[in-house]
Amino acid sequence: MSKLLLAALAATIAVAPTAAVSAQSSQPMMMKPVLNLKDGLAMEGYDPVSYFVGSKPVKGSPAITAQYQGATYRFASSENRVLFAMEPAKYAPQYGGYCGYAASQGHLAPVDPEAYTIMNGRLILQNSKSVLQRWLEDPEGYLKKADENWPTIVAKEAKP
Repeated sequence: MSKLLLAALAATIAVAPTAAVSAQSSQPMMMKPVLNLKDGLAMEGYDPVSYFVGSKPVKGSPAITAQYQGATYRFASSENRVLFAMEPAKYAPQYGGYCGYAASQGHLAPVDPEAYTIMNGRLILQNSKSVLQRWLEDPEGYLKKADENWPTIVAKEAKP
């Protein structure tokens, strides 16, 4: 990427979180998203963009981060951070970073960031590689159930 393009995108990144915060604060009783975080860190520090652009997921650097929906995401490169900042919903994991199979069963479960699938352009993490294998037995069916269950899970787990 050219330095000029990177500078323009960096300016956009710096402004975007402020706009999102002020838009959220103007709505009364806004529910916080249900997110799988450890000390505010999403995906155990894995770079969400690496799932889409690399051959395997990789850990991000503590020096290259971005905020989205109250979570800190780490990135392996500045380029991945820029891609994320341009379309965070595209790269952020589904179901708040919780297990997709568990969501299909109506509850939350932690994940193994290396047990995942990308379906219909969506990153879906799973609890373990054995749970991933179960998911892959009927991915469309489990995806549909997880999507149906997610609003109920959020209503139960979210805090104002």
